[in-house]
Amino acid sequence: MSVLLVGISHRSAPVSVLEKVAVADTDRPKLTDKMMASDHISEAMIVSTCNRVEIYAVVDAFHGALADVSGLLSEHAGLTLSDLHKHAYVRYSEAAAEHLFAVASGLDSMVVGEQQILGQIRTAYATADAQQAAGRALHELAQQALRVGKRVHSETGIDAAGASVVSVALDKAGALFGNGGLQGRTAAVIGAGAMGGLAVAHLTRSGVAEIILTNRTRDRAERLAATARGNGVDAQVVDFGDLAAALAKADVAVTCTGAVGTVVTLADAHRALAQSERGERPLAICDLGLPRDVEPAVSGLPGVTVFDMEALQRDPAAGAASADAEAARAIVASELAGYLTTQRLAEVTPTVTALRQRAAEVVEGELMRLDSRLPDLGDGQRDEVARTVRRVVDKLLHAPTVRVKQLASTPGGDQYAEALRELFELRPGAVEAVATPTKELGSLADPTTSADLSAALDPVITTELRAPRKDGKV
Repeated sequence: MSVLLVGISHRSAPVSVLEKVAVADTDRPKLTDKMMASDHISEAMIVSTCNRVEIYAVVDAFHGALADVSGLLSEHAGLTLSDLHKHAYVRYSEAAAEHLFAVASGLDSMVVGEQQILGQIRTAYATADAQQAAGRALHELAQQALRVGKRVHSETGIDAAGASVVSVALDKAGALFGNGGLQGRTAAVIGAGAMGGLAVAHLTRSGVAEIILTNRTRDRAERLAATARGNGVDAQVVDFGDLAAALAKADVAVTCTGAVGTVVTLADAHRALAQSERGERPLAICDLGLPRDVEPAVSGLPGVTVFDMEALQRDPAAGAASADAEAARAIVASELAGYLTTQRLAEVTPTVTALRQRAAEVVEGELMRLDSRLPDLGDGQRDEVARTVRRVVDKLLHAPTVRVKQLASTPGGDQYAEALRELFELRPGAVEAVATPTKELGSLADPTTSADLSAALDPVITTELRAPRKDGKV
């Protein structure tokens, strides 16, 4: 069994496509159940963030699983397979693990180094586990990815060199107000999820005088307001229906609801401008929702500037310092090598166990035959013969079993386990835990490259999808 990844991200698709592909929390269980109904998929996990949707599936057949996953994603997004193929990328086996490690490290984020992705991967795994869609393979993969991400953030300065999407958006908004930035301004935060919490934290640090929060579930907004007040910032909560009034008081608004439809309409913006009597005072709206929360026409209103995910994609501040990024890539490469070694050893262990079991069965059979031929053999003599035979067998098996474990940790090591199974006619049931053999990747694949799914369905192109880049970039 190997891991297949099919994904679409800010690197491979425009915001308009990401909006269609986005998987809401309410849709994730249904989509996971559909994947688990596939004959080719035994485990499934969906990572869905503001700038990516990635499906990780443990599969027994690459092409069949790829067709099933891409078909489900196409149906969910309302896109034809042809349109989906233009923007999707595929990773398989080692390349899928490598990509998730890079994602967890913040190397593939819109804003390089942001840490929010760690919580999103943790949530994705917890959701899959709750649906009994995550087994041993995804458990080990997800937990290792989280460990890699934590190590990158603790051992490099990538999170300081980069920033969260929220901080970049607020920096751009603050620039509209001159040298003072957001100091002393009034901010509105629409949405009280993880991104809303980040927005409140960043606004507090930027020195805003007041934060107005609104959310469909009021108690979540109240908890965020209490946090802000605890940090010395005046904060209040208004009903979601009073959205226009909140915008009217605000200098900057951050919207991040995760809603399927538009939250801030053109009518809301018109009412806010009419109520505010703001004159020349600008209104900056940071639309961090995916799909977008703000109706596109709002950006055309005088005095209103909207910073959306599409604008953030083009911002050079989203990059991390090259030295920190390189250090992070080195950690990912090292951790990937260790992970693959562990996986290969786990794959060969059932084969070694089956071989020793076969040897034990042969020894017991021969001892029973000896008893029938020499019924007068004493117990002491029989025990000595049994010990001698077992020592001989153990000594004969010791070198090949130790060596096959050593070779299993090398590229192509699965071939040695396969040779043992063939030579000793080991029963398939005894080694059913052995994963499907995979091809070795010699270097880090480039997650910025979008692979055409339709091409991936061709066996020749599929091989290329698993091949490493020569430049070693993540």
